[in-house]
Amino acid sequence: MTNGAEASASFDCFGSTCAAIVAGDGTWGRASDAVTMARRRLLAWHRRFSRFEASSELSRLNDDPRAEVPVSGAMATFVAVVLHAARTTGGLVDATLLRELEVTGYVGDLPTSVPLPEALALAAPRRRAGPSPAGGWRRLRLDPVARTVTRPPGLALDSGGLAKGLVADLLANALAAHASFAVDCAGDLRVGGAAGVRREVLVASPFDGEVVHAFELADAGVATSGIGRRSWLDADGAPAHHLLDPATGRPAFTGVVQATALAPSATEAELRAKAAVLSGPEGARGWLPHGGVVVLDDGRHEVFDPRLAGAAAQ
Repeated sequence: MTNGAEASASFDCFGSTCAAIVAGDGTWGRASDAVTMARRRLLAWHRRFSRFEASSELSRLNDDPRAEVPVSGAMATFVAVVLHAARTTGGLVDATLLRELEVTGYVGDLPTSVPLPEALALAAPRRRAGPSPAGGWRRLRLDPVARTVTRPPGLALDSGGLAKGLVADLLANALAAHASFAVDCAGDLRVGGAAGVRREVLVASPFDGEVVHAFELADAGVATSGIGRRSWLDADGAPAHHLLDPATGRPAFTGVVQATALAPSATEAELRAKAAVLSGPEGARGWLPHGGVVVLDDGRHEVFDPRLAGAAAQ
């Protein structure tokens, strides 16, 4: 139960589906007003961070021939997140691999996806991903006061999941005074609210969509990263997807096909989920100190739930 009337909306955004659920009055007025404002802001952030729209601020930054480029406050915050993710993971989560991603064939929204079992059957032998010694993020600089980004011209940023986690957290800050809220930014989720209401968050298998675990959360960020969607066959007929191994610049097949991470924020959950997938079965658990679920490419899954004494494998 929540305190006060609850309103919700679900809509296309960030190349997928976004949703906002709000209960009770708060900073943005009634719950219905807050949902309207959340939708408006999510769509505006989509237009700012989309790499598929030439007029977006991200595209203009990536294409700018200057070494130093002035940016908006929102873009400066995103670049700070990019740098934080790379430093926290030692370069394993590297958002400067956009050009490599384009080379693999991901140059626009994908209307269909190669079925996961087919992609796994065609994939190369599994190996844990690793950072690139020459990672582009090391040449990325941000001046948060002057709001300028400095990088070699041609170094391009991929907004990807990091931007989705960021905007979920930005909305959470605005909605904190409402009794309860949930913001789903294309899979990056933030739940919270002044009443401390617990919500059920379901984790589905990438193989058949069946629920493999349910968390009950009152104030948390949740993110799921995986290779079950947005996959295709490249020019050589090899399976490809959007999670690249920074060490090779190629799609990573590590033995982990999906990881869901819990964290205090959606931004942190996003970087932890991605790092868990890239680290493979042996390293994934280390990235989930707040809890999560890891799905392996043989269909088994492991649950790390802070309510439980240990992990459960199924």
